[in-house]
Amino acid sequence: MRNEVREQATTIIARIPEGRVTTYGAIAKMTEGATPRSIGALLRLLPEGHTLPWHRVVAAGGRLADHEGARVQRELLSSEGVMFDARGRIPERFFWP
Repeated sequence: MRNEVREQATTIIARIPEGRVTTYGAIAKMTEGATPRSIGALLRLLPEGHTLPWHRVVAAGGRLADHEGARVQRELLSSEGVMFDARGRIPERFFWP
């Protein structure tokens, strides 16, 4: 991922308000060249101690991506008031923008 696209993506992610989520694909569409997979890779490679709200980025359809941090992600989102339906998906009312 080009540096300017990385900066665009991290700026967008930093702006996701508490209690709201968006998808990898939505972030990619707001940049000049990222893909949903490249957004996922960017988040996987964040350095320890970063402050980017990675947990507010979810898969299409409001699902949590299948990764080792999914349990922590769900806990963080729940602590911000984000709810999950019976199928484990986040209702549309929690999506940003």
